[in-house]
Amino acid sequence: MSKDDSDIIDVNRIMELIPHRYPILLVDRLRVTKPGETAIGYKNVTFNEPHFQGHFPGYPVMPGVLIIEAMAQTSAALAIKSLGPESEGKVVFFMSIDNARFRKPVTPGDVLELHVTKLQARASVWKFEGKAIVEGKLCAEAEFSAMVMNDKK
Repeated sequence: MSKDDSDIIDVNRIMELIPHRYPILLVDRLRVTKPGETAIGYKNVTFNEPHFQGHFPGYPVMPGVLIIEAMAQTSAALAIKSLGPESEGKVVFFMSIDNARFRKPVTPGDVLELHVTKLQARASVWKFEGKAIVEGKLCAEAEFSAMVMNDKK
């Protein structure tokens, strides 16, 4: 395994880091580009996803809220991986979303790159900047914060 391959996290490992499952698991693969700081999540957008049935008939567009959710899941997996094995199984909850902007539609067939950067981490609260990119073009961006909870209750 090359050094680059060791930074790739497949969907099975992602499911060990975060509790999301189909149909809401929105990250297929993750590449940690700077441990504890930055990562890129990858989402293969397919027409078979349930939201395309109604959003929108005849012109399928991935809902913006799901793009932000995909960025958040990428961030959550990065946070849990950064905190180490003792944090696995903990749940990461959204606290805020700021400065969300949607620039270009994401449609079936796109490979959505979810670039996330940790802005700060204080105790259990993490703040991130996220950018959703398809073929080098910015589709969406936002800042968001989340809290790592000690248990699921």
